[in-house]
Amino acid sequence: QQWNTKVKEISGTGMEYLVLMAVANNGKTFYPSKLQPRYDYKCSDPLEAILSAADECGIKFFVSNDFWGDWSETNKLMSDSSIAELREKAMHEIAEKYSHHKSFYGWYYPNESGIWNCFNDMTIKYVNECSRIAHEVTPRSVNLIAPYGTKSVRADDKYVKQLEELDIDIIAYQDEIGVKKTRLGRAGEYYEALYKAHAKAGRSRIWADMEIFEFEGDVYKSALVPAGFNRILKQMEDISPFVENILIYQYIGLMNKPGSSAFAGHTNSTKLYTDYMNWLNAQK
Repeated sequence: QQWNTKVKEISGTGMEYLVLMAVANNGKTFYPSKLQPRYDYKCSDPLEAILSAADECGIKFFVSNDFWGDWSETNKLMSDSSIAELREKAMHEIAEKYSHHKSFYGWYYPNESGIWNCFNDMTIKYVNECSRIAHEVTPRSVNLIAPYGTKSVRADDKYVKQLEELDIDIIAYQDEIGVKKTRLGRAGEYYEALYKAHAKAGRSRIWADMEIFEFEGDVYKSALVPAGFNRILKQMEDISPFVENILIYQYIGLMNKPGSSAFAGHTNSTKLYTDYMNWLNAQK
């Protein structure tokens, strides 16, 4: 019931898409699987619960196809052949169990490799192999990656060629304001260059993965807390001219409807929720 409540709460904000970060991690799954043991949840099948709730309210889910190991070992997860074999079996299993849901919109490949000037060969191989399986098990799926390193991308002809080679429907670039790699008001410059590169390649669509957090203390060494809405609004204004949609990292923990029976996260999350809803309602 709490998972149902949380998905419907998010739908009530007007958000159309949800991204599931992981279906497994560190040797255990978040759903009943024949491949690994399941984490001990009160809910017997959280994945069924959230997709069923999303069916009811029209949310579209990008369902993760990882992490079949330690999520922090990115290179291993992307290149290890035994993990690749396990991931393929998992995608078949997940598709068989859950792809009948109308909310199962597509797949999210969550292993992130930084883009330093351009994609590396390992990333292209990983993404294209995931897409090969995705097309096989869910032919109508729309598939997503959300890489970091946005500031460093050199959106030249080499990058355009890589976009042409990359078999992915949507790239949601991280704006990196929360991790302080990009200064507020500058991200639009990078997205504009990427927008032009995507238009030239004529393949994947460009979205944003916008960071709505700040760190409680040192960057990467402390907890995430909700950012102020004025900062977030400036982020939206900066990048929205160049992207089709804006995803956020992340709703869980950083936004909560006041009085929610499925409260999860920081105490200030109700203020961010309220500030956002007040702004949204004022646009109508």
